[in-house]
Amino acid sequence: MIQPCPYGTHRVLAPKGTLPQAAEKLDNAMPMQENELLIDVETLNVDSASFHQIMGACGNDPAQMAQMILEIVAKRGKLQNPVTGSGGMLLGTVKAVGSKFPGIVKPGDRIATLVSLSLTPLLIRSIKAIHMDNDQVDVDAEAILFSTGIYAKIPSDLDQKVVMAALDVAGAPAQVHRLVKPGSSVLILGASGKSGVLCAYQAKLDAGPEGNVIGVVNDLSQLPDLEMLHACDEIIVADAKDPMDVYHKVLAANGGKKVDLTVNVVNVANTEMASILPTKDDGIVYFFSMATSFSRAALGAEGVASGATMMIGNGFTAGHAEFTISLIRKSPELYRLFRKRYGGKQPV
Repeated sequence: MIQPCPYGTHRVLAPKGTLPQAAEKLDNAMPMQENELLIDVETLNVDSASFHQIMGACGNDPAQMAQMILEIVAKRGKLQNPVTGSGGMLLGTVKAVGSKFPGIVKPGDRIATLVSLSLTPLLIRSIKAIHMDNDQVDVDAEAILFSTGIYAKIPSDLDQKVVMAALDVAGAPAQVHRLVKPGSSVLILGASGKSGVLCAYQAKLDAGPEGNVIGVVNDLSQLPDLEMLHACDEIIVADAKDPMDVYHKVLAANGGKKVDLTVNVVNVANTEMASILPTKDDGIVYFFSMATSFSRAALGAEGVASGATMMIGNGFTAGHAEFTISLIRKSPELYRLFRKRYGGKQPV
């Protein structure tokens, strides 16, 4: 008999010896083990890079997207996009708690998982709806959380889908808070997206009136939401896949100087150099995007003799769930924006 492992290796079917995230296939049919949590899943919040890759591959057809998602899960026992490698997170209700599962949680608790769907055993019975505008998929499904998996209980006074959307990217604004100093110049690539608005808002709080937060969006239609937040001192419309255009526009918006910190939260590939070029040699580039190629980033930085420190955003920062929920609570503007984009039908 396989002993339950806190990291979930007991559910790895292939290749043997790998951890669940790196595995090609997980056992999503095994009965719940003593160190696991069984969840009735209501909604999948799919990683933006993954959702848009599936959308493009299916020609924006929800029926084809549903079929592709079902096929991925049937083949892999988890929702891990084979192209992007990423997953997302889920919202659901605790169905059963293993006798050796840590923490204080009970059946009936509403939770959002804070680990990737790319390592979460998932069994989908049906897909009820695909929300094309917010990367969410309503399902009838069950999932397993390992004893090392982290989760957050959904506050009863906030829209649960708003909370799920915010928690999906909670690591980003929490990390930005660690990196931004008063007076910092900060560049946000993908500033109008879910993680982008949170990062821009937090960056402005930390940089203060002497700082300079520059947001990059790729379409004029994205301006109103960002302008409403008053999170960016400057907003640039540019294609992040065009590094020289971004570079010149950022320098123009920052008094001819490179920035202290660049945060990349875009959901498309080939934006590494637009992040590196405008960043000071003693600055930091924080790649939170799952569309990032770290070989392109490393070799690209070498090619332009950039000494900037490059960080991988892994989605976890200590206390990130509480931090981001607090940010949403403190800002009526942020909450209204998330409610408009991602909210369910619960009363505000």
